Amino acid sequence: MANVTGLHHVAFAHDAAGDTHQRLAELLGIHVIHVEEGEGFVERMTPVGRCHIQTLEATGPGVIKRFVDRRGPGLHHVALEVDDIQDFLESLRREGVQLLDEKPRPGGMGTEIAFIHPSVFGGLLVELVQQIPPRDGEKHP
Repeated sequence: MANVTGLHHVAFAHDAAGDTHQRLAELLGIHVIHVEEGEGFVERMTPVGRCHIQTLEATGPGVIKRFVDRRGPGLHHVALEVDDIQDFLESLRREGVQLLDEKPRPGGMGTEIAFIHPSVFGGLLVELVQQIPPRDGEKHP
């Protein structure tokens, strides 16, 4: 049986005018360590203890822009680290849980991810994250 092993990150969505990651650095002294571009957004990861704050900046059409347009800037999702994402998804499917991702897909920083439909948790979007060990010669942040 797969287990949740911790909180991986909390994600905050904002538009291009937002400066959330800069304010986190200026006011709290925590700094971005990883930046990746996705389809219509830029993801920035800022470590806080053993987990991260993830900022999702809408840069064009896509899920983040739709979210910000509908709801404004704010909490987008909570990501939980799991020890075996495939097994976890299979267990959820057996329980009849509605998933947004039926199988894991590549995520940022060398991870595999999958989302659970927000209706399962009363509107909270939950992401499952599994850290994938780097292959020979590869390095993950």
